[in-house]
Amino acid sequence: MTRPTRKLTTILAADVVGFSKLMDQHEELTLKNLKTCRDIVDPIITEYGGRIFHTAGDSVIAEFASPVSSVEAAIEFQQILADRNKNVPEESQITFRVGIHLDDVIIEGDNIYGNGVNVAARLESICEPGCILVSRFVQEKIEKRIQLTINSLGKSELKNIEGEFSIFQINPAQDGETASPPAASPVPAKKEAPPTPEVINTKPRLLVLPFRNLNNDEENEYLVDGIVEDIITEFSMIHSIEIISRHTAFNFKGKEINSQQITSELGVNFIATGSIRSAGSRIRISVELTDAATESALWSERFDRMMEDVFEIQDEIVRKVIVALVGQLEIASLARAKRKPTENLSSYEFLLRGKENHHKFSKEGVVEGLQMFDKSIDADPENAQAYAWKVCTLGQGMFAGYLEEPVEDLFEEAQKTLQKALDINPNDFECHRMFCEIYKSFEDFEKAELHGRKAYEMNPNDPRIVNGFGEYLLLTGDTEKGVELMIKAYELDPNGKGDSNSNKRLGDIVFACYVHGEFEKSLEYAEKIEKLTTNAWLAKIASLSALGKADDKEKEMNKFLESNADFSMEDHISKFHFQDKSVNEKMIQLLN
Repeated sequence: MTRPTRKLTTILAADVVGFSKLMDQHEELTLKNLKTCRDIVDPIITEYGGRIFHTAGDSVIAEFASPVSSVEAAIEFQQILADRNKNVPEESQITFRVGIHLDDVIIEGDNIYGNGVNVAARLESICEPGCILVSRFVQEKIEKRIQLTINSLGKSELKNIEGEFSIFQINPAQDGETASPPAASPVPAKKEAPPTPEVINTKPRLLVLPFRNLNNDEENEYLVDGIVEDIITEFSMIHSIEIISRHTAFNFKGKEINSQQITSELGVNFIATGSIRSAGSRIRISVELTDAATESALWSERFDRMMEDVFEIQDEIVRKVIVALVGQLEIASLARAKRKPTENLSSYEFLLRGKENHHKFSKEGVVEGLQMFDKSIDADPENAQAYAWKVCTLGQGMFAGYLEEPVEDLFEEAQKTLQKALDINPNDFECHRMFCEIYKSFEDFEKAELHGRKAYEMNPNDPRIVNGFGEYLLLTGDTEKGVELMIKAYELDPNGKGDSNSNKRLGDIVFACYVHGEFEKSLEYAEKIEKLTTNAWLAKIASLSALGKADDKEKEMNKFLESNADFSMEDHISKFHFQDKSVNEKMIQLLN
């Protein structure tokens, strides 16, 4: 059986508003006026590179190679038709409405079928008279390439089409007026200000292509598709990343991939590809992340596992791929942001710059980080993570003494900023993770548990969330579960973003095992670390002391003091946020 021919294209659907009523009232006059209007519309479509492939009564459906050309054609004929209506009697006025969508379609002869056609037709059906309604894919392509205002109408369900669609309206005849949502939309419209030329509020966009089944057997196909579907689903929960839908991604299955065309049509920044091969009870999954613009490989990894439980292996692979890809996306996006002038950065890129400065743990880093987060908020006041990271950086500045403002004023600002983040998005697991960290530092353990547990329930596979919630449990006395989660976090992400992060995770386990009273286990994990963190080193010395290994304790203490001159152990340990302060006191005693 011959496979159908597919391609990405822009579909324009247009029809006459109230055509049946016009025909009922003035049949011959309406047909005459329709022909006159079609003599206007059809040549303009052709002039802009479009091809009309279907007409039925008053409707016109055309394809365009470019979303920009399709919208420019629609704007031009809608403006001409609006001018015509001003100069003819009311009974001769003809008003069109237009829907435009970019998607994968099936080509059969001169005709076109598929979801792209259906979505465009549904958009047209709920469009206001004289206007143009476009999908998000089209809006992102035409933004800043047309002169008219593009108004967001929020999200709408389309008849007989699964899911909600972000829709945008252009009014060629009355540009500048506030758009109202289509009557068919069940979701209240939210008016968004058009983007300013200074800042482009784009997030990195990822396309996860269907993985190749190297076994070429149908039995393996369900595993291959299931893993990719789960990866896409997991990414859809991450608000700092835009992920191309499963439907669009799977339209590329079995087709030759043209990265430049995909980049042009879908506006993706990164493409993830992979393959799966199984042999007996073993399975190998290879994944690669590519920069869509340069087609250069940014990261690749191979996972070899035993396939004893297919569903367990699927969950494990999805978890590990997600952790790795999220980290690599952020690294790649930060590298891009560093190459761009500050005035051209998006809210997300300012956020990345701020996070980078936050992790310098210095006065300069805190000051610069706060500036970056403020710019991120200015660029997108609805960026909840920018508020959350600003609070975290304020906390670092307060506790380290990096900021000159009174602590009371900083604390009040942090509280207000924190509430703002929560108001914007109460279901952002990244924000809840940050809230847990902040409230731990404030020793508000009730709120720390609320947010830490919520983040963990929403995303139990993010090593930062797992480790952070484990630390909360350790601080509040559930040391056994705390150790368990910290070990899980390390297993989820043993390498982290570089060796230093790996040492930090192992160091957390060394410290947690000491607090739990597993002194031998604490020492075992300490041996796995090339360079001990301060807390891990102190936990190692305290564990040696608790086990009565006085000579080893003295040797280790001398090494520590040689590397940390003028270090006050008592001051350092007193800052640990244990709910039971006797834990701090016991550690100080063991170290003396």
